[in-house]
Amino acid sequence: MANTTFNGPVRSENGFQDISINSTTGAVTIDATFGATTSVTNLTTTNLVFTDQNHPTTAAINATATATAEQVATGYITSTSAAATTITLPTGTALGTAIGAVRGTVLDLYVDNTLGASTVTMAVNTNAILSSAAADTAGSFGDLTIASGATGIARYTIMFASATAYVFTRTA
Repeated sequence: MANTTFNGPVRSENGFQDISINSTTGAVTIDATFGATTSVTNLTTTNLVFTDQNHPTTAAINATATATAEQVATGYITSTSAAATTITLPTGTALGTAIGAVRGTVLDLYVDNTLGASTVTMAVNTNAILSSAAADTAGSFGDLTIASGATGIARYTIMFASATAYVFTRTA
């Protein structure tokens, strides 16, 4: 069968299968099944985007400071300070330039204070604002304080409205 391109949604009541056919034997192999239960075999990394939050590089900020764009771009900041620490995010322009942001770019930032002895407070900078969800529900999406100890880890989502401006929300 020839390739077919669809414009609009494609629907099936029984799922979809991606197959390959052995050119010598003609044997059909199911490479992926998409439906109520999705499974993938014979996976290659060509043109795939994974959202695995593995952070081989982290940044340590152990005293009150403005985080550099490069530190935030690692996606993972640690703090082990014994004193209360405020981490101010970089400007929208600096962070946008560092990660090549455009409208719609999203960056998850983890702040790990599990080894700290005092709280960490996040602060926004120029061209960075709290999202409307953060402003409306300060006790959850707008919570800028990270406790120390076992519960001292937070995830924030940075969403760019343009190449130089972003909104900031706590998402975990």
